[in-house]
Amino acid sequence: MALTAAGNPQVQEPPATAAGEAGAAVPGSAFVGRPRQRARGLAHGLVEDLSVKIRDGALRAGDKLPTESEIMRAFGVSRTVVREALSKLQASGLVETHHGVGTFVLQPRAGGVFRLDPGDIATSVDVLAVLELRISLETESAGLAATRRTEEQLLAMREALDDFERNVAVAGNTVAPDFRFHLQIAQATGNPYFADIMSHLGTTIIPRTRINAIRNHDRRGEYLSRVNREHEEIYAAIARGDAESARAAMRIHLTNSRERLRIAQEAAKSVAGAAPGSPST
Repeated sequence: MALTAAGNPQVQEPPATAAGEAGAAVPGSAFVGRPRQRARGLAHGLVEDLSVKIRDGALRAGDKLPTESEIMRAFGVSRTVVREALSKLQASGLVETHHGVGTFVLQPRAGGVFRLDPGDIATSVDVLAVLELRISLETESAGLAATRRTEEQLLAMREALDDFERNVAVAGNTVAPDFRFHLQIAQATGNPYFADIMSHLGTTIIPRTRINAIRNHDRRGEYLSRVNREHEEIYAAIARGDAESARAAMRIHLTNSRERLRIAQEAAKSVAGAAPGSPST
């Protein structure tokens, strides 16, 4: 591996994968990274590179991305940077990760992130704060639930997910089963304080209960279908007693929610800042 003058690895293009090979990573010609010269903004740069490849068709819908280790080598970045970038891409609806299987490219959609009204910025700040708390709390909660849950608790989680899926199909109330699923996980930790905190916060922890733009955006249930798939990943890990996978699946689920809201919030701030009569910066 050669080094650039800046000391960054310059990765040679890997051999292309044979066309049509089922489940294979995308051809190497579509996945050549450029050297990074600064630590700051590495994840953002990786997101930009992959987003361009997806939107330009170099990476097509259904393509399986290389492994985290291969992306690290191709772009000369750490595993943390790769995971942060993939999380941002998931939140933008460009890729979807199936734990233990891989990350796959989705069909790009115009307006994939809901539009937040500038008047809702204050509410969104509070919702983001709650999501940060939930990431810390529920990531560990999922790991503990995977090793401590009972069959009865697992059945209660399954029933909550089934109710969620049924209500998505008929445009019914998905908030109650959504909250019930997360509460059941907290109860399955065997530590009553996890459940106490969740019960105290109540259904307001679900972002769409407080931000109308999320509900209005999801006309065809695409957002909720994605949420449901993320729930299923969490459930599957807990069901098989895999604590680390359960933590990873929960973190992905909540980080995606936070990232979608953060993107919408930044867009709303830009609109508000560009409005006539707004103070210059």
